[in-house]
Amino acid sequence: MQRQIPASQDVKALLKEEATAVEHWLAKALRNKDMPSGLLEAMEYSLLAGGKRIRPVLCLLSARLFGLERDAVMPFAGALECIHTYSLIHDDLPAMDNDDLRRGKPSSHRQFDEATAILAGDGLLTDAFALMASCASQVPADRVLRAISLAARAAGSPGMVGGQFLDMQYTARHGVSLEELAAMHAMKTGALLCVACECGAVLAGADEQGVAALAAYGKGIGAAFQITDDILDETGTEASLGKPAGSDAARKKSTYPALLGLDKSRAVAHAQVGMAMQALAAYDAPPADVLRGLAVYIVNRVS
Repeated sequence: MQRQIPASQDVKALLKEEATAVEHWLAKALRNKDMPSGLLEAMEYSLLAGGKRIRPVLCLLSARLFGLERDAVMPFAGALECIHTYSLIHDDLPAMDNDDLRRGKPSSHRQFDEATAILAGDGLLTDAFALMASCASQVPADRVLRAISLAARAAGSPGMVGGQFLDMQYTARHGVSLEELAAMHAMKTGALLCVACECGAVLAGADEQGVAALAAYGKGIGAAFQITDDILDETGTEASLGKPAGSDAARKKSTYPALLGLDKSRAVAHAQVGMAMQALAAYDAPPADVLRGLAVYIVNRVS
């Protein structure tokens, strides 16, 4: 049966609606924390700098597919954005990617200083788990505990942190294979996108088949997202990307275009979207349609 895929403009509108709700929540999320005002300023500088909020939106939509509405899952979804933002702050540091621009603004270490940027990232990462735990006031605690465990793995050494380590190891290294590149991307970028979907299903009480389906969907779009990022780094502009273009090639990063060229990279990205679509084949509720549309949006985006 052919499933419905919303038109691109409808997906953008729905994404904006969900992202706006996330923005409103994030604007208040850190305000009740007892912390130095300068640290709060640095944390919110990066957290509230904009962005598509793809990870929290994926969590919200995945939960809704199994009957859990926005308010109950928002603290967990928003916490995923805190983790993502921490990773961007640290990735931009001179010891890592040494980028001066993020989301069209000076990177955290440029706006403040390196020590403040490191601590802002540390604060966002650590506080994220307290925000996740607060979901236990509306969601059964066993579901919250499982979701937190999954998120910690995705953000930690088997996931995002390990992927960033490999990315640095592979930079300027000749002979990185396609299999090594795919595994690194699955950890560095794909893990957090995948777990956003998986945790939404877990929090909503989906059965194991449902959790596995959303994890498979997330794995597909996670791969497509990173491949598209690699392509946009070569084809986009600083104005459209909100960060320097062409930096991957300048740093001799291992990327899909570097290994396969642009055309084959696009083909691989679209194949990954096809796998994500197949994972949702059994679901015909409106949230599944939006997730399908979001997969297409991710691979066709221009920023």
